[in-house]
Amino acid sequence: MSEVTKDQILDALRVVQDPDLHKDIVTLGFVTQSTFCDGLVKVTINLTTPACPVKDQLKAQAEAVLLKIPGVKKVNVEMTAVVKAQSGPARQVAPDIKHIVAVSSGKGGVGKSTVSVNLACALAKTGAKVGLLDCDVYGPDIPMMMGLKGAPETLEGRLVPKERHGVKTMSIGYLLEEEKPVVWRGPMVHKLIEQFLADVVWGPLDYLLVDMPPGTGDAQLSLAQIVPLSGAVLVTTPQAVSTFDVGKAIAMFRQVNVDILGIVENMAGYTIQGTIDGARGGTRVSLASGGKNLDVVTDANGRFHLVVDIFGSGGAERLAKRHNFPVLGRVPLDPLVRVGGDGGDPITIADPSSPLAASFGEIAGRVAQRLAIKAHQALPILQ
Repeated sequence: MSEVTKDQILDALRVVQDPDLHKDIVTLGFVTQSTFCDGLVKVTINLTTPACPVKDQLKAQAEAVLLKIPGVKKVNVEMTAVVKAQSGPARQVAPDIKHIVAVSSGKGGVGKSTVSVNLACALAKTGAKVGLLDCDVYGPDIPMMMGLKGAPETLEGRLVPKERHGVKTMSIGYLLEEEKPVVWRGPMVHKLIEQFLADVVWGPLDYLLVDMPPGTGDAQLSLAQIVPLSGAVLVTTPQAVSTFDVGKAIAMFRQVNVDILGIVENMAGYTIQGTIDGARGGTRVSLASGGKNLDVVTDANGRFHLVVDIFGSGGAERLAKRHNFPVLGRVPLDPLVRVGGDGGDPITIADPSSPLAASFGEIAGRVAQRLAIKAHQALPILQ
């Protein structure tokens, strides 16, 4: 049996293209190890994020081209990942965090904290090192939604994040008595955000998601002033009043030179399903919602399925098209999401095989994907 050389292996892999970076995985330096012995090729492909949404696709393509090499009988492709930080000046605050991402909205009540905790948990499940910072000082919901409470420990005068579901978290909610309000002016909010970034033992993190308060106020401006951000994820619901307010958030982030990674449309339709006993396939069912009659047809087992757009539809798509950024995903309205948040076990943890968990997982992958594409760009900072 003729020996297969390393050059043959690398040449074969040059046809495998990263669909986002538009170069082959050899040129990109993703192939970190390759060996051949007794008909077996072993290759290690090191990606830029463990949450890469095309990881399985790249692995399958690599296996296929390697098996075409004469003399190769078996292939073992190992997929690893090391998140690359943005290039540019070294961050003076929280230097061990590779990406800091704001999760924001133009108004309250759109499920921004729900999206934050589920994205954090979804990223952590891929093997990434993830932190979640609660900057909503007036309504800190992260402790409840992550099932955590009580004062954090300290280490050499610095706060130690409270951790659950593989996510390190920090919130003013850990430092206050329950039901005690925060009545602060802007400079105090700025100082708290600075302390939560500089005086917390975050350790090395791939991603720190920052759950922002609603609107375009002091917290958003302070965060952009204190650290360079890798980008912002916006959350909206489909109705016009929400997308109108998100438009202001878009303008604010662009004013402070923060890239918008994309938008998540939350509460995007409510699913109604059921069974009519004795109904034949094709039986028409009429339901009333919002003053309108909605007609559905049963299947062969008498089941029907309907999505009601309670808050309208298409709001995120219109914003994305107008401002030239992607829709990262749509999450339907479902009581299970609320139950998970209230109980401290986000849906990505409580029911990982559910379609809702899959939606959050896909959104997390797209966020990681966007950050990987930007990894060689310099980060701006507001002066």
